[in-house]
Amino acid sequence: MWWGVAAALLANVLYSTGFVLEKRALAALPEVDIRRPARLLRLVLGSPLWIGGSLALASGFGAQLAVYRTLPIAAAQGIFVSGLVLLVLLSARLLGEETSGRERYALGAILLALLMVVLSLREGSDRVSRSAPAPLILTVCLPSLAAGLWLYGAAERRARHRHRMPTTGVEYGVAVGLLYGVSSLAIKGVSSYLTTSDLAGAVIDVLRSPYPYLLLFTGAFGLVMSQAALQRCRASLIVPVCTTVTSLFTAVLGTLAFGEALPHDPVRLTLRLAGTALAVSVLLVMPKHDAAPQPPIVAKELTPP
Repeated sequence: MWWGVAAALLANVLYSTGFVLEKRALAALPEVDIRRPARLLRLVLGSPLWIGGSLALASGFGAQLAVYRTLPIAAAQGIFVSGLVLLVLLSARLLGEETSGRERYALGAILLALLMVVLSLREGSDRVSRSAPAPLILTVCLPSLAAGLWLYGAAERRARHRHRMPTTGVEYGVAVGLLYGVSSLAIKGVSSYLTTSDLAGAVIDVLRSPYPYLLLFTGAFGLVMSQAALQRCRASLIVPVCTTVTSLFTAVLGTLAFGEALPHDPVRLTLRLAGTALAVSVLLVMPKHDAAPQPPIVAKELTPP
């Protein structure tokens, strides 16, 4: 179990570092557009800094495979989201991004919610599931993918309207978070096939499952969508929203799909359900727009009477 905790903490460092590096790289690139994915890929692949960030993120996915082999889904998500603190610190230090007082309170509430989820866990009593029925996974994932794509498209259409206040990126974060939630379930599914005794058989079994194809879809669309959103919005807000949605999606639907039962103890059950409800509530009340920049004050020239 402690190997899983160590792998989750390593994944946090890799994810936070990767997002910050990609954000810095995107700030130096021309504006990217999801309607021109080939141009977007050409621009980002020409940036060594962006490539370094993407390699860090890919390594984070590798660490995530080890996590799902040793920890229950809900426990893993609690540790993953604790990396938000590191992300906010790196964003402030390396990107110069500042969060408002309301956003800092929201991040604090999210961490409190995840602490409640972690406290609901008990070593030895939470079973780590290895598989889930493919039809059930598709029933959960396909509507979620459709909802994520629709929400992102709706946010894009609203952002093109003139005279709108600058968006904070909450809608983008929720949309990309749904895609990454599906990706997280697919990673959990792939991890169930990992074995050292029959590697060839494991590869065949993985290819027969829906998981690699879900990963390809979410990887392609998630890459294009996340880069466009990350360039337009603050990493210190959009990444926490995306991470929270991903974690809640994975913890709730993943726990049900993979048959990892909720706690029977009333106190632990209350902590887990209340923590989930608190995190969802925080997302609903977070500000949807950045404050419009104030025009500079021009001092009037004084004329003698």
